[in-house]
Amino acid sequence: MKAIILAGGRGKRLRPITDKIPKPLIPINNKPLIERTIKYLKKYGITEIIISSGYKSDLIEKFLKKKKNFGCEISFSIEKTPLGTGGAVKKALRFVDEESFVVLNGDIVTNIDLKKILKKPNTIAANELKTKFGTMDIRNNKILKFNEKKDVTDVWMNPGIYHLSMNIEKIIPRKGSLEGIVFPKMAKNKTLETIKFKNALWFSIDSHKDIEECSKEIKSKKYSKYFK
Repeated sequence: MKAIILAGGRGKRLRPITDKIPKPLIPINNKPLIERTIKYLKKYGITEIIISSGYKSDLIEKFLKKKKNFGCEISFSIEKTPLGTGGAVKKALRFVDEESFVVLNGDIVTNIDLKKILKKPNTIAANELKTKFGTMDIRNNKILKFNEKKDVTDVWMNPGIYHLSMNIEKIIPRKGSLEGIVFPKMAKNKTLETIKFKNALWFSIDSHKDIEECSKEIKSKKYSKYFK
């Protein structure tokens, strides 16, 4: 099984850090995102990895070369101009010669159990939504209770982890998104399934606050065992 890491984002909201380094090299507790992503895949036996990159890709290559690719076989699919998640995957598929493959957003930190996704192609993860804000319990316009951030029961988000069949190559655009073009078509045709994950840790590193909160959470007693 091969995996494609989508790591071409510019990371504008993470300036000034991303003025000097690409988003995949942003450290979370002294480990760059790309290192965490590769080790996450390796934990599940995936050691053949294609990195779809663009901005400052040479710095990612230099870092991985210095680390001997963490014992993995790594290829680069470089976007000269942004292609969207769909276009990036389509370009990277020239390195895939198996019936199915994994796609993973390169800016996430998670403990979602990937082996559950690997059981069947055209399956994507679904993570129970957690609000970024405090909530209130209200009855008859009276506030009964203030709540801290919590999971929103039975509302599911797309955490950016996919196991896809090569058969979908024909519906992937050369430019455009998986989420906006490919997955809606598959959903309409009832060819896309999901595995739900409750109480999973998941962060998308899109802001300086995300770095701070993720760093704190993965050091907590609840999750530290997953991120040694």
